[in-house]
Amino acid sequence: MKIYAFEVRDDEKEHFEALREQHSLDLELNSDGLTTDKIEKLEEGSGISILGLLQYGKEELDLLKKKNINYISTRTIGFNHIDTAYAKKIGIHVCNASYAPNGVADYTVMMILLCLRNYKQALWRANVNDYSLNGLIGKDVKDLTIGIIGTGKIGAAVIKNLSGFGCRILASDKYVNENIVQYAEYVSFDELLENSDVISLHMPLLPETYHIINESTIARMKKGVILINCARGSLMDIESLISNIESEQIGALGLDCIETEENIVHKDRRTEIFSNREMAYLRQFKNVIHTQHMAFYTVSAVKSMVTCGINGLLDMAAGNCCETQIC
Repeated sequence: MKIYAFEVRDDEKEHFEALREQHSLDLELNSDGLTTDKIEKLEEGSGISILGLLQYGKEELDLLKKKNINYISTRTIGFNHIDTAYAKKIGIHVCNASYAPNGVADYTVMMILLCLRNYKQALWRANVNDYSLNGLIGKDVKDLTIGIIGTGKIGAAVIKNLSGFGCRILASDKYVNENIVQYAEYVSFDELLENSDVISLHMPLLPETYHIINESTIARMKKGVILINCARGSLMDIESLISNIESEQIGALGLDCIETEENIVHKDRRTEIFSNREMAYLRQFKNVIHTQHMAFYTVSAVKSMVTCGINGLLDMAAGNCCETQIC
């Protein structure tokens, strides 16, 4: 089976080449995304590995099926860019990636600390030789209640990281993770919203989690709450974030992802007209920290993502067990 990899970054190439040699692969690497005009040029019966920068809905999946392409791997944990229900309906198998949760968990704690210590303002001032302290006073983590929504692998790792700070930790999830009950107190979603000084999201983007942070849920939070999102941008309604930063109901935002970032993230847009008004407006606030959707981005995670991308295709095509298969 020929394998095409799309949206390949330079940091992934050495891992693809190692897998090419290991499995004697017929492998083609492409830095661009797999757009509809490129699908007709793919070899019949091939497999494809993608990232999450483009959407794969009915039109794209039907075109792939016509080329007898029945296996897709996404080198990401999130898979909301693929219509997996339709893929399953037409017989296309999809798998995602996995990697150790430590990188995102560490990044999350960093985001919390940056927000608590007003780092963005401090950095701005230092860059112009302003070393004054007015307005920069921070808070100690030990004095706070931190709520973690979603206690899977990453959420659990965040909780374990935070346990060393001496803060109160609340957790909310449909399922209790027995590995973290010694560190966190499970409460209802509403109780977490009402009692947390800091709230961090660690869940997939699904129909039931879309805009889980909105005007209604923010209104139930403490005045000056700090919100952290190193998961998926559309978990938070960007308009609600803007209005509540303006009203100071939200005290600070630590965002590694923002809704509607899909055609912007991981690209150099310095010389272009930046048309995403909501993103541009939100990120300019002194208490909003926004990074390049890079919480995952470690040497270990990149290697694991590429390995899952290739091995998942090979396992699915061979009819073997694929631990990350979605459909």
